[in-house]
Amino acid sequence: MRFGHFGGFASVLWNAMVAFVLMLSLGCTGTQNRTRPDHVVLISIDGFRPDFYLDTTWPAPMIQQMAREGAHAEAVRGIFPSSTFPSHTTIVTGALPSHHGVYYNRPFEPEGKTGRWYWRGSLIRVPTLWNALRQAGRESASILWPVTVGAPIDRNIPQVWSPEPDVDPVTAIRSATVPPELFVEIEREATGKLTASDFTNRLTRDDRAGTIAAYLLEEYRPALLAVHLRATDYFQHQSGRKAPIVRDALAVADRVVRQIIEATKRAGIRRRTAFIVTGDHGFVDIHTRVAPNVWLVEGRLMEARDDLGDWRATFHAGGGAAFLHLRNPEDTKAVLEVRSLLARLPSHVQRLFRIIEREELERIGADPAVPLALSAVPGISFTSSPRTPVTRPTKGGTHGHFPDFPDVYTGFIGWGAGFRSGAVVPIIGLEDIAPLIAELLGIAFEAPDGVTPGGLLEVQD
Repeated sequence: MRFGHFGGFASVLWNAMVAFVLMLSLGCTGTQNRTRPDHVVLISIDGFRPDFYLDTTWPAPMIQQMAREGAHAEAVRGIFPSSTFPSHTTIVTGALPSHHGVYYNRPFEPEGKTGRWYWRGSLIRVPTLWNALRQAGRESASILWPVTVGAPIDRNIPQVWSPEPDVDPVTAIRSATVPPELFVEIEREATGKLTASDFTNRLTRDDRAGTIAAYLLEEYRPALLAVHLRATDYFQHQSGRKAPIVRDALAVADRVVRQIIEATKRAGIRRRTAFIVTGDHGFVDIHTRVAPNVWLVEGRLMEARDDLGDWRATFHAGGGAAFLHLRNPEDTKAVLEVRSLLARLPSHVQRLFRIIEREELERIGADPAVPLALSAVPGISFTSSPRTPVTRPTKGGTHGHFPDFPDVYTGFIGWGAGFRSGAVVPIIGLEDIAPLIAELLGIAFEAPDGVTPGGLLEVQD
């Protein structure tokens, strides 16, 4: 009896010791997980707003659950312009545009517009997370992320299209996919035959991105998977912040997030994966469009031509921002003439925007070649058109503004391995996401402008 009793006690003691040793080997105490994740899934929802997860009336139950259970920021301050391509470049570099070199969605073209965007990864002037992972001998994958054509990503389906309107969007994406056989593999194993409508129908496009993400996670288990979802942006542009179709688009994004989480479970990596849901900018409802280049035409600083013609100064405009470019960077007289034109505008027109001076542009890390810029007030958007009228009614929503008012903030949620449960911080910068990801993965990475935000990650032993 005594022996049997002692044997039972020894068994309990032995089990407790094993559990304790296992707990130490995993680097955790109690229910707090202190293990460094092996995988990060980075999901960007274009036009993602903090109210999508802070206000439970929005149809995003999975995303809202992640915000409750994980860590989140009440707001993320973006960059200037608060636009998709430069913002996504900041997310993966920890750099502001003045350092990473992707200043706008479309590059400023002195001889006139060609329809090109900042598609190629080679245009980024600083190291990216893709570079850091490759140097660490770890794999990455990306689905429809901006500025990634030719980027050092192991499995990459980039966001790209042809400036020629008659070129099938599938053709452009297929030709830029790396490795070249990956597109065929995904059609065969995951999505079925992909057609133009899979990419031009925005809701379908996000669904397809989710299917591809799930396949890549299950088949290849990359250290970093980046996914870009676009429907929320498209429909906010079309219909504004609160339109019913925006709710539909957010519901699709939420479904994709859940699909990706389920894929990590099937792949056996769920408990070793950190999930980040973030965005590039918020959205501003608009009612009036302003064409500031009309003022420069009237001041004989440029011609009313799409190729700019004989010009000295012009605004590279779109959404909530307009950046002044000079034909001759030393033409300070042209800058004075622009300032004079702006100062002579009627007061009711001057109230439609604010002038962002060079000092502010340097502080926010905007295009270093620009002597000044305009940021629209809420309700206003800009166009580069040089043709009258200067103002015209419009509708829908836009972004691009100087990122210092709440409507243009984006959001951040961290959930899963490595994140503190219940952690909330008031605001972080978009440039802080890359160093946070590098710290989660334990890879060497120098962010030119960002820092890992305090309070979001579990403390490592």
